[in-house]
Amino acid sequence: MANEIDLKSKFLGAMVGSALGDVIGELAFRGFGEAALRSEIARAGVLSYTDDTAMAIGLAQSITQVGRLDGQHLGDTFRANFRREPWRGYASGPPRVFSLVEGHGISYSEAARSLFGGQGSFGNGAAMRIAPVGLFYCDAPDLYDKARTSAAVTHAHPVGVDGAAVLAWAVAQAVKLDPREPFPFERFSGGLVDFARTTEIRDKMLLVKTLVAEGLPPREAVGRLGRSVAVHESMPFAVYSFLRHAGSFEACLFCAVLNGGDRDTLGAMACAVSGAYLGLEAIPPAWREKLENRQQVEALALKLIEMKSDR
Repeated sequence: MANEIDLKSKFLGAMVGSALGDVIGELAFRGFGEAALRSEIARAGVLSYTDDTAMAIGLAQSITQVGRLDGQHLGDTFRANFRREPWRGYASGPPRVFSLVEGHGISYSEAARSLFGGQGSFGNGAAMRIAPVGLFYCDAPDLYDKARTSAAVTHAHPVGVDGAAVLAWAVAQAVKLDPREPFPFERFSGGLVDFARTTEIRDKMLLVKTLVAEGLPPREAVGRLGRSVAVHESMPFAVYSFLRHAGSFEACLFCAVLNGGDRDTLGAMACAVSGAYLGLEAIPPAWREKLENRQQVEALALKLIEMKSDR
């Protein structure tokens, strides 16, 4: 296990890294190549985040306020943050859940289960925000159940839950690895496969392992793995981006956001794992300084580790 100083860097790296993946991924929708995107980042005054980071902040707020995951409190936190900042770019699912809770007096999980004809959402919204769960519960034997509790507020479909849980596992394992040592590709990639509980996610994790091992380039890999907002067609490419560039936060980020698809969410997911593995120092300081609400994001990361240490 990394020492306390490393853990602080890693918690900060995961939270700040995920937020920067989100904001830089949002910029990448304008069709930049890497050089042009780097120039755009340099010119930007503030790097403003989307719903991906807004919901990760809400998740961290709820955990730190209650001391654990509580579905009702988490849903209330998400809903309050949405009502305050509805312009963050939310997809249709969470606002629909919030409206159902307000209008019919049902629980968040009931509202989430009612979506999409009663099957629930298998979008990537539960995975995009999962970093605080992977961090706070990185040693928990019931990490999958914690991820399920986090997801169930808005995502009830088993694939939506599974995608979030597998990414939480990736963050949790990355926190515990020493980046000064050789990256344990076989153990890490195999663990992703073993942790998955649905055929859709397990098969994609197997494919990720194969594509990275064979050195398939990103433009080809993204076509094999998918690029939609469905979690089994986006989270796998985020994991591919991390595994292909485990030693470089910047390379991981640009791989995730420059190959089409749901770029901001791909960036958020990939860079949560990269930041958890490499730590805050691997993220360019000039980028960190421009992150909107950076102090709040960092304060939440530090509160998470403080409370985890006290448990």
